[in-house]
Amino acid sequence: MDQDPRYRQAYQLAFGTYEDALRMVGVASEPRTAASPVSAARIQLFAAMVHDGNRSYWDAEFARERWGGLLAPPALLMGWLIPPPWEPAGRPPVAGIVLRVPLPGTTFINAANEVEFLQPVVEGDRLTVIEELLSVAPEKQTRLGVGHFVQTQETFRREDGVVVAINRNTLFRFTPGAGA
Repeated sequence: MDQDPRYRQAYQLAFGTYEDALRMVGVASEPRTAASPVSAARIQLFAAMVHDGNRSYWDAEFARERWGGLLAPPALLMGWLIPPPWEPAGRPPVAGIVLRVPLPGTTFINAANEVEFLQPVVEGDRLTVIEELLSVAPEKQTRLGVGHFVQTQETFRREDGVVVAINRNTLFRFTPGAGA
């Protein structure tokens, strides 16, 4: 079965110059809301995969008293909003802002990630995120190749508008072996 071309394009990198990328600094995305609420099934599946017996992930009564519901593991924060690559309604997924930054380079690596949790994320929360491009560094030579460090920020909110987490991410976009 052929894949709908809209889906292939949704996750393609934008290409351009450093100057093109600088024009995007300060741009924020439209709010994107998770397709489904935080669920006990995903919390416990994740905890089972990493063998994490934290009572807040498994004991509903304890978690309800302590957090207001089963607690979502911090490592799942970004996963709640990853759009599915296909939906029956035919709506193509929205690419993250970092993929839309026009730069040279065919590959990304995550160089740094810092998350500040302001409120617990619990079963039943439906999260919305707004992404912002904070900075694009001038071209750097590394052992991996020549590229640019790109810093983004994601602000996660619950349905009531309360900010639950802020994620700052630094990625290195490069072409492997270029200039190395």
